Amino acid sequence: MPKRHYTIYCDESSKKGPYFSNFYGSALIQSADRQAIEKILREKKEELNIFGEMKWTKVTKEYQEKYVEFVRLFFDFVASGRIKIRIMFTQNYHRPKNLTEEHRENEYYLLYYQVLKHAFGLRHCNPNGIDRVFITTLLDDMPDNKEKIERFRNYICSISQTSAFSGCGVFFPKDQIAHVNSHEHDILQGLDIILGSMYFRLNDLHKAKPDGAKRRGKRTLAKEAVYKEINRLIRGIYPNFNIGANTGTPNGYIDRWEQPYRHWRFVPKEFEIDEDAVKPR
Repeated sequence: MPKRHYTIYCDESSKKGPYFSNFYGSALIQSADRQAIEKILREKKEELNIFGEMKWTKVTKEYQEKYVEFVRLFFDFVASGRIKIRIMFTQNYHRPKNLTEEHRENEYYLLYYQVLKHAFGLRHCNPNGIDRVFITTLLDDMPDNKEKIERFRNYICSISQTSAFSGCGVFFPKDQIAHVNSHEHDILQGLDIILGSMYFRLNDLHKAKPDGAKRRGKRTLAKEAVYKEINRLIRGIYPNFNIGANTGTPNGYIDRWEQPYRHWRFVPKEFEIDEDAVKPR
């Protein structure tokens, strides 16, 4: 039986925003393509005279154009399907109900579980279960003690045993679920920039002004410029893309697997409306 290997990089951004929270980003590549993509991204950084880690929080006026150039190259890989990006977030307007202490304590596991189980449509990647598909999961952030790490790995491994994945031939090997340092992975750095830009724009941080100031700061303007370029690149793939809504599936569930870029606004099963979290128009 043929084997396929994919790598999924995972990152999370600021947990709580004024309107949107729990931002989780993932980038999927063919494992065999990893070194080639990393090499091209690393060479681009060297060309831009950037030798440290690129992060959304490091965007400044001085580095604005360098970040724009980097994301343009990154989106070349996205548009061609060599990197698939998924961004998940929650809207504060939908306030979860009936959460137990266990839910709150395990929020990290529960949300990453949802991302890995659903965001890429992995159960649609292997029609008729012809291949055996193995997923390497690399996270920029993981629980900070051995017991929690073990529990998390077991939780992710269990996706393969769910009824939704029955007969799919998709597996999350336990020894392939690992923490990585984003400083050493340029794909993860590109993901961080995209994820941070979405948190920034959906929470209206592009409108922020320093206390007592009439105008926005230089860093805010630089971040807005980088976000606008990212949005332009996304709309080059999907015209009129709405960053605050679920990406559609005009061709059915297979789009969850095949589309190169998607957003998922996660809504809890039980929620109440929080009028105080409504975004002003």
